Amino acid sequence: MRKVLSENQKENQKLRGGLDLKEEYIVEGMTCAACAKAVERAALKIAGVKSATVNLSTERLSIEAANKIDREMLFETVENSGYSLKEVKSGRKAVMEIDGMTCAACSVAVEKAIGRLEGIKSVSVDLSSDTVSFEYDPDALRIGQVKAAVEKADYKAGGLITENLAASRLRKEAATLSYKRKLVFSAIFALPLLIVAMGHMVGLRLPIIIDPHMNPLNFAMIQLFLTVPIVIAGKDFYLKGIPNLFRGNPNMDSLVGLGTGAAFAYGIFATAQIALGNHVYVADLYFESAGVIIALISLGKYLENLSRGRTSDAIMKLMSLSPETAYVKRGDGFEEIAIEETEVGDTLLVKPGMRIPVDGEILEGTSSIDQSVITGESIPVDVQKGAKVIGGTTNISGIFEMKATVVGSDTVLSRIIKLVEDAQSSKAPIARMADIVSGYFVPFVLIAAAVTFVTWILLGYGFAFSMSMMIAVLVIACPCALGLATPTAIMVGTGKGAELGILFRNGEALEVTHKVDAIVFDKTGTITRGRPELVDIHTMGSLDSDQVLQLAASVARRSSHPLDSAISIAYHGTLLQVSSFEAYPGKGIIAVVNGREVRIGNHRFVGLSAEEMELVDKVSSKGMTPVSVSVDGKPAAVFGIADVVKENSLEAVSTLKEMGIDTYIMTGDNTRTAKAIAEQVGIENVLAEVMPEDKARKVADLKKEGKTVMMVGDGINDSPALAEADISIAVGSGTDIAIESSDVVLISDNLNNVPKAIKLSRATIRNIKENLFWAFFYNVIGIPVAAGLLYKVAGIKLNPMIAGAAMAFSSVSVVANALRLKRVRI
Repeated sequence: MRKVLSENQKENQKLRGGLDLKEEYIVEGMTCAACAKAVERAALKIAGVKSATVNLSTERLSIEAANKIDREMLFETVENSGYSLKEVKSGRKAVMEIDGMTCAACSVAVEKAIGRLEGIKSVSVDLSSDTVSFEYDPDALRIGQVKAAVEKADYKAGGLITENLAASRLRKEAATLSYKRKLVFSAIFALPLLIVAMGHMVGLRLPIIIDPHMNPLNFAMIQLFLTVPIVIAGKDFYLKGIPNLFRGNPNMDSLVGLGTGAAFAYGIFATAQIALGNHVYVADLYFESAGVIIALISLGKYLENLSRGRTSDAIMKLMSLSPETAYVKRGDGFEEIAIEETEVGDTLLVKPGMRIPVDGEILEGTSSIDQSVITGESIPVDVQKGAKVIGGTTNISGIFEMKATVVGSDTVLSRIIKLVEDAQSSKAPIARMADIVSGYFVPFVLIAAAVTFVTWILLGYGFAFSMSMMIAVLVIACPCALGLATPTAIMVGTGKGAELGILFRNGEALEVTHKVDAIVFDKTGTITRGRPELVDIHTMGSLDSDQVLQLAASVARRSSHPLDSAISIAYHGTLLQVSSFEAYPGKGIIAVVNGREVRIGNHRFVGLSAEEMELVDKVSSKGMTPVSVSVDGKPAAVFGIADVVKENSLEAVSTLKEMGIDTYIMTGDNTRTAKAIAEQVGIENVLAEVMPEDKARKVADLKKEGKTVMMVGDGINDSPALAEADISIAVGSGTDIAIESSDVVLISDNLNNVPKAIKLSRATIRNIKENLFWAFFYNVIGIPVAAGLLYKVAGIKLNPMIAGAAMAFSSVSVVANALRLKRVRI
């Protein structure tokens, strides 16, 4: 598995010119997996392109190239394949909601009001969505000025919508609306067409003027007139599908276009024969096959687009977390500006209930912050001056001022969104079989349809019967189900993970995670909190623990040593005056506190007797570091200082054991300390006294035993071991997280998310296998039945309309099954 590079490795590769150029484009005109393969093939023809991946669900083409590519050639090549590309827009654009517009004159008024402003490059009002889109120069214009201009024109300016969010939403809404219009239009004509053509089979009597026995020509003509509008509504099947067939890139549209086109053409031929007096053709018009199939497929496409829209709910929710505006300090007051206009160093005001605009540090005030949307942790975090805050999280109670430290695409939220987008656009190895099959699928169906037609002709069943069988084969085949089986599940799975604070870097990481049967935890900062804390006090002599701790903390606050910091932090009372202080490196400290000599250090420095050493041994046996204290030359206490185990470590390890996964702890600490920590959390396998350079070798040894190994670390100090593991997880905490460091990133430091990540991976892969099984099973069973395999044996003949309905709902069922992941309990 290709591992994620550390930042240093990335820099080195950049210097050597080793990193590939990555570009992304929006693809228009795709309807099935065959379309995606055609676009990939076209992109790979461009010089310099090393890989091209199309995600049918997100309609994105991702390209990796060794150097800069010829974009004009890329666009032209893809267009020659029957599709079109659009660049993913970048730049300062805004979409603002407008209230009060009722007609075209209103939209013109708003456009003029905004267009007059200096700094506006372009402006466009969409009356249907009550929004105005404009491109502007942020150095010359502020959003507040735009709002003022709208208000001056007697309209109400609403909130801003993120441009990418708006574009994505509008594109999906436009596609869904288009299919809805086609469906409604087709249904208006298809229903009466079905009644006229098939009504007599269920006892319905037609008026004499269109009765097939009394007026066969009228019967044929009314069906022709009802079918023509439906064919026009489904023109894309013919204008795109048929040309793609001749380009050598046949897709689902090609199959539907051929099937319904053949039925429609035969219907016209039969009508002409009836007009010439050959009334026998009245029984085989097949207009209803063409019309109703198009209507049913439009229904399927509409439902599929509705469902596919829901697969990207998670990314849309993440994108909507960032507020549209921020209050920045200007002079003595605060001015509302667009979030894109914030800069590093700006002082921002955040009121209760507002979302924090960007990553930053609190300058003044206190509050509680709800970080659940980022970390998945439901308990609010109390913050005060100096605390770091994450953009997109919600300020619950207090009001505070903050300094913007990270803005734009570098914020935690933006990086999370980018990571989730990349993961949703990637392919998992499990999809390769479906990709291979879909590449040959449509040509195979075309051959199968031709063979079906010829076979029934040779068997003497006549042209009409043979054509009916051929049409059924063409329209029942569904490459869409194959193409959607994997990407829809990955989209929902990675989106679900993002909601839980679990970020998968790509589809490959999501797939490999479910195979994990051994997990190696780094100790410091992963199993433990990563900082020493005073956890045990054993007193000796006349002073109690509070008195000893007060004296020791008064001295320790003068030192920067981590063990002394632990003592200082542990005491919350009033500190005493220290009159002299002297540190002895590697030994300890001697100080005078209120006239009393205080020594803090190892047992030799303090001078403990053999009997008193028993306390030192007792503390050491628990995996703690002993620190001895004496007052006026008499031993006063032995402190036990340790890197404390996180509250959720025991629960996480217990859950992993229940899942049948072996757990290991790996550390550079001594064996006694490592075993003490391991016992606390229930880990039996201890790898102690392992130097950083040897950690990767230990992971490799486990892999040689046939295990699929996951390494869990902080993503900073464990790079070699993380890279060696089959799958790596970086555990972070808020703004400190290294998002680029691993295959899977946990936004919070809650280790319960490790088993959750594995459970989510297992659920997603299970869902993908269900989707692939259905897609293959449907086509493997459906195509032979449609070809008439059971006709000779059981007299079963599949009506082309039934075949069309089955095809329409097969892809819907795949997407619906993927959406079940939203409700899975992790």
